Parts: sequence; structure tokens; C-alpha cells
Amino acid sequence: MTALIVEDEAMARAQLVKLLSNNFPDIEVIGQTDSICSTLDYLENKPEPDVIFMDVELSDGDCFEIFRHKQVSSAVIMTTAYDSYAVKAFEAGSVDYLMKPINLRNLERAVERCRERVKGAPLDVEKIIKAINGAQSKNYRERTIVRVGDKIIPIKYTDVAYFVSEEKSNYMILSDSAKYIIDSSLDALEDELNPDVFFRIGRGGIVSRNAIRSVERYYNGRLKLYLQPRPEEEMFVSRSRVDDFLQWLD
Repeated sequence: MTALIVEDEAMARAQLVKLLSNNFPDIEVIGQTDSICSTLDYLENKPEPDVIFMDVELSDGDCFEIFRHKQVSSAVIMTTAYDSYAVKAFEAGSVDYLMKPINLRNLERAVERCRERVKGAPLDVEKIIKAINGAQSKNYRERTIVRVGDKIIPIKYTDVAYFVSEEKSNYMILSDSAKYIIDSSLDALEDELNPDVFFRIGRGGIVSRNAIRSVERYYNGRLKLYLQPRPEEEMFVSRSRVDDFLQWLD
């Protein structure tokens, strides 16, 4: 099979080329591009490869723009550092994907699927875009209620600073420092909160972007958060979530 690698990070391109050459002698890398423009130029002027390994986020935008301008017959394997709606969109389009750093076993699975795919069947771009738009337009809850004695108090999520787990109970802390015990688990809350506003920092907390005053590198690869209002106990971003958190914060 012939392959095109679309990746804007030189090291990532080199690592993928090495993985392919060491484990798939029948795959010939015939081209490498690093942007939407260079990829479109390649596909317009050279024969399409059997398979394209394509990063989601390129130097001049996301790779979906390529498919909006060019009908692609090659099998496409997405490579991405973020398990987000893009992954689900390409699953809906029957295109495989690999999470970075690329695992050899997953690469073998993806390549095998490409071997089984008949070249010439174009990607269902409308289906992909529909899946993307569906993910983007998801309606997240805007408010909740808490019960204090006989009272029922409506709370807007825009007024929430963070959620924490303490001693087997979950609490919601508002921007004015009010603290309420809640019945929902953090897992359930994570599904209903807007991910552009709230981030799950670990098993014990979800924070609002608006509550973050500063972030500090901490030992063991974690990040220490300085929040307003100040939490009763220090809050940290777990090591496994640091990269995603910094991307989200940016």
C-alpha cells in the first residue's frame, strides 16, 4: 500500500514513518504534508495514496477543511491527541483513528481495516459534518436545584465555581462562596456540564474556567490550582489530565 502522512509536527511524522517502516514493509510512504494547503495541493496534483494518516489539528486549521474542498477516495486513519467529538465524527464516517502516542497494536488494527477497505469509495463528508454539528450543538444543562431543609433553591451553572468530593459526599461551591451538598455524582455532572466551561481535574473535582486565578507546576507532574473562592483543601489537576487541561485552558 502507498501512504501519505499529514502531520504538522516533524517529530510525530518521523516516529510514524519509523513505525511503518519497521513493522509494515508493504507500506510505502510516498508523501508527507503538514497543512491543509499543502495536503490539498498534493491531492490535486499527485495520485491519491491507498491510505492517509491524518492529524486532526494542522498548522493552518483542522483537517475537516480538506474534506470540504476535496473528495477523498483513500482510506483515512486519523491521528489525534484529543479524544473529542472529532473522533466520534470520523467513527460515524467509518474511518479509523489512533490516539497519540500511537500504539503499535492499534496501528496494526487500523492498517488491517484499511486493507479490507475497497479503494474508490469516497468518504461520506455530509455524514461526518452532520456528526460534528450534532456534537457541537449538544444542549447542556444551564441550571440545577439544591434542597436545604424544606427549601428548594435554583442554581445557575454560570454561578458555580467548582464541584468537589469530600468524605464520600459531593459539594457545589458558588462564586459567592456558598456551599451546597448535592446528590449527583461527579461522573453524572461531567456529562451534563458544558466542557467549554467546566473541566474534570481528577476523581475529586470539576472546576469552572471562571474560578481559575492561576496555575502552578507541582511535584509528581501535577498542577496546583488557585481558585476564587479559595477551596478548603488544595485542588490539583491529576498528572494524566495535565495536557488536556492546559489545552482546555488555552
